[in-house]
Amino acid sequence: MLSKNEIKYIRSLQVKKHRDTEGKFIAEGHKWVEELLKSNSDWVERVYATPQWEQPADKQIASNMVQPIEPFEMEKITTLSNPTTVLAVVRIPNNKPAIADTNKWNLLLDGIQDPGNLGSIIRIADWFGMQAIWCSEDCADAYNPKVVQATMGSLCRVQVNYTHLVSIIETTDLPAYATAMEGKNIMSMMPSAGLLIIGSEGKGVRPELIDKATQKITIPRIGEAESLNVAVATGIIVSRLVWG
Repeated sequence: MLSKNEIKYIRSLQVKKHRDTEGKFIAEGHKWVEELLKSNSDWVERVYATPQWEQPADKQIASNMVQPIEPFEMEKITTLSNPTTVLAVVRIPNNKPAIADTNKWNLLLDGIQDPGNLGSIIRIADWFGMQAIWCSEDCADAYNPKVVQATMGSLCRVQVNYTHLVSIIETTDLPAYATAMEGKNIMSMMPSAGLLIIGSEGKGVRPELIDKATQKITIPRIGEAESLNVAVATGIIVSRLVWG
């Protein structure tokens, strides 16, 4: 049986200031927990599971880390409208902000504020094997429950850092490509590695980053749509840059 203090503690991790203070976040669903056990089991502090959860046979974790709870208790701690069978309290990784591999792409996200978009971009980075994501400090929090859920486990494998983006550009010799409506057609480019700067949903890349960019790039428009969703645009650009 969950105590009132446990319920209060778990629910507090839905709020950023408590996540920052505790260094913890919550991950929900069998897919997420399986990814944690496979990729970063040392992140897991505690697992809360209903009788309906089927623990993967090849990914056992210590029994003292799993707390059985009833479905009505899960309803008290979940962030989901349809409660899942398993929820984990997870340690936020201590990422080290440094560009270690100059042969890979790094994403710089400037002011991405929609949690769903950030979660989707993290999944895109994971799919294409990107080294890391660098977020401006006004981006959505990567450990917001909505972002965590949208990543579908990719947050286990993609390093997400928050920092001043200009400093990232200035501390590497990698070329920086900033997205802009009037940039160079990405279909005519074949760079092998670099920094890809993606701007916010409403304002695009801020001027001080544009000024630091090696090249402005864009997706050529064929139809009449005014714009693309930022996560969709990121997927198109990354696929072109990674695969050439």
